[in-house]
Amino acid sequence: MRIRTARTADLPLLQDIERAAGEPFRTLGMTAIADDDPPALGLLDDYRRAGRAWVAADRDDRPAGYLIADLVDGAAHIEQVSVHPSAARRGLGSALIDHLAGWAGERGLVALTLTTFSHVPWNAPYYARLGFQTLGDGELTDGLRKIRAQEAEHGLDHWPRVCMRREIPRSGHLRQLTGADRQQ
Repeated sequence: MRIRTARTADLPLLQDIERAAGEPFRTLGMTAIADDDPPALGLLDDYRRAGRAWVAADRDDRPAGYLIADLVDGAAHIEQVSVHPSAARRGLGSALIDHLAGWAGERGLVALTLTTFSHVPWNAPYYARLGFQTLGDGELTDGLRKIRAQEAEHGLDHWPRVCMRREIPRSGHLRQLTGADRQQ
């Protein structure tokens, strides 16, 4: 698998991935989530044109997973990351997230953020294993509060949700010591 930017021809396939990735929610009694429509083609194309849509492509260059991101309060916010169930448990989701972290770091962003279901095993517990920390209400930025309000309007608060954040290491910005610095 390789990570690449999404192409126009990929967009209907991303909708298919989203539909398939929603199916496991049925086993948790979350049929409304499983039945939710995938992002519209126009919205996916907006992300693609903005350079904030990536796919994990298989050997045939066919997407098996995707990630779309927004810029929210100095962070790269994961709007959606989904992997087709047939390609699950192969590290595609974490590879997409790591790719986003590299992209964000190159742009001077300080963190990755997301909102997710707290009790769904492949949601908050998964992201915690990838280094995301759950934010308390007092830690939410204005942008995250706005996202949570929109999610509540959409009915997602029927199940417990959280905001999470993963800091982006600033290692690329460390200056090298000069000879004068080493002597001090």
